[in-house]
Amino acid sequence: MTDEGATRRTLLADGAARLRAAGIMDAPRDARALLAHVLDLAPDRLLMDPDAPVPPAQALAYDAAIAARAAHRPVAQITGRRLFWGRVFRITGDVLDPRPETETLIAEALGVPFTRVLDLGTGSGAILLTLLAERGGATGLGVDLSPAALAVARGNARALGVGARAGFAVSDWFGAVSGRFDLIVANPPYIGAGEIDSLSPELRSWEPRMALVPAECDGSGLGAYRRICAGLSHHLAPGGRVLFEVGAAQGAAVAALCRAAGLADLRVLPDLDGRDRVVSARKE
Repeated sequence: MTDEGATRRTLLADGAARLRAAGIMDAPRDARALLAHVLDLAPDRLLMDPDAPVPPAQALAYDAAIAARAAHRPVAQITGRRLFWGRVFRITGDVLDPRPETETLIAEALGVPFTRVLDLGTGSGAILLTLLAERGGATGLGVDLSPAALAVARGNARALGVGARAGFAVSDWFGAVSGRFDLIVANPPYIGAGEIDSLSPELRSWEPRMALVPAECDGSGLGAYRRICAGLSHHLAPGGRVLFEVGAAQGAAVAALCRAAGLADLRVLPDLDGRDRVVSARKE
């Protein structure tokens, strides 16, 4: 707990100790991030004046933030912010917290020109809006089953200055989508039925379940990929590409689904840890 004589140094020590006791893996890092958020400082500036007193109201806000993190609520949900591809995205409990691993998909997408992109299951809009921000002439559509998620994505589009080039729609994959796209991207739910209990508490208890486990659950985690692949022929332009984010053991299986859908140039790309992360394919 905090007190009126709290300083940055004492609050960081107390916060890190509480997070360690709660089993948080990188307690000092998270304590710094939360105190920086409360004080509206960059984390690397906290210790420039470590013995600076912290006003009681901010100390109480930090205490509440540490309590939330000790309950394994993700830091991005507590702060409402996530840095992704160098840009800040608003994050709530209605959207999946964008992971650094997803930047593998961004890097691959930017390797070839595109003008019209479709993001299936857009969530916060992190993938779609990053691509539009990086490609000024492109337009895109983000679809999601969750109206609350789409509200977050629209807000992020406005904040990033790409709202005029980004459309959003409630859709069950291709259900409300018309036309063809030269790039289709998706980070669909891919957790198998038997895997949910093995997830970290941050994912299991705080992330939206529909973004983790496919509604088309057959136990494999591949149900969403099957449905998407079935609709690609109607929505992928000739020569267009599809990029899927996949689970670490799903690269070969998703590539096989793409092959069965008649796609070519199949590749399974690793993330920085060497795990399968992205499946890329092209329509001939």
